[in-house]
Amino acid sequence: MRISRIAKVASMALALAIVASTPAFATDLLGSGASFPANLIEACKAGYATSGSNNTYTYASSSSGTGQANSDKSTGDFWMSDSPYTAATRRTTLVHIPLVAAPIAILHNLPGSKTLQLSASTIAGIFGGTITMWNDPAIVADNNKITKTVYYKKDAAGNPAKDAKGNLIVLKTVEVAPHYTLPNKKITVVYRNDSSGTVDNFTKYLNLSAPTVWTKANNKVFTTSFPGNINDKANIGRIVGQGSSTGVTQLAGKTPYSVTFAEVSYATANKLRVAKIINPAGGSVAPDSVGVGAFLASATQDVNGFLTYDFATKEAGAYPLGIVSYMLADTAYTDKTKAAAVKDVATYILSSKCSGDKGAALGFSVIDGALKAKSLAQIAKIG
Repeated sequence: MRISRIAKVASMALALAIVASTPAFATDLLGSGASFPANLIEACKAGYATSGSNNTYTYASSSSGTGQANSDKSTGDFWMSDSPYTAATRRTTLVHIPLVAAPIAILHNLPGSKTLQLSASTIAGIFGGTITMWNDPAIVADNNKITKTVYYKKDAAGNPAKDAKGNLIVLKTVEVAPHYTLPNKKITVVYRNDSSGTVDNFTKYLNLSAPTVWTKANNKVFTTSFPGNINDKANIGRIVGQGSSTGVTQLAGKTPYSVTFAEVSYATANKLRVAKIINPAGGSVAPDSVGVGAFLASATQDVNGFLTYDFATKEAGAYPLGIVSYMLADTAYTDKTKAAAVKDVATYILSSKCSGDKGAALGFSVIDGALKAKSLAQIAKIG
């Protein structure tokens, strides 16, 4: 009997200890959607856990289409989309928050150590099926022309700094004369075959930057925007689809002489090389935070938080495939504790502790200045 009483007392003490050690008002959140920001969101989990918040989050990476569909059904607590969600099914209480900025990178599986550089019309030809060989004259011309590399003064966040008039401060401009002998090998194109905001932004860039080559308007579905017949005999087996950024980069990594598009953070794990893009000003720009910052400096934003990119910008150091991934959150959560937790997570991901400390190594940019102020204003609407 005495032993039984001691056991009961010990059990009660253990239960009280567990309760005491459980943080008060902890909220577990579930996010889902675009794969584009997934690596940053995952990388910031540990920092968020030690930031003083009792909340936790789990993020299910898939596609913008899935995130949008989940937001319609209120499946989970927050959702990510790489393009504005404007469908008729969108709930009127949703708010768009520009939360994550990064480049879409052209990733390829070519041997050698030299850096490939490609113009918009050449990229459109490759992904549109009219350029099929790596030693095509258009690719050869891109990689044997004089281009410019621009070096900017950086601000505290690592973005290009601006002067009093709002102009980016250029430290120096260097002319580069590359020489790249391209192999006589067929190009295998790997594209996203799911409904994707990355695809929407990528095909928008192609259509607006090379309209005579990529003749169809942008779309979240690659095959819908494809300018020719993707099922043409010449394309079968050479232009292949795969789901998510993880899927396309894994397939490209296993396929010699392939090319795909995804976040730059997927390159290293899959042993893919990163191409530079020749922008409208003749600059050869890598997909890094500085080039994205220079590009986003020319973007405009409307009252909904939607960004309009200037693909024709003459900023010499702008990387013209920089995009923003939006968090979709509710302004009318039934659970206000959950609303406060979503607001807290969004604020942390937007902070330099996440996008700067963790994101820089993964190729993400810090959203700062006027754009950050507008993002914080959107976060304030969550409720």
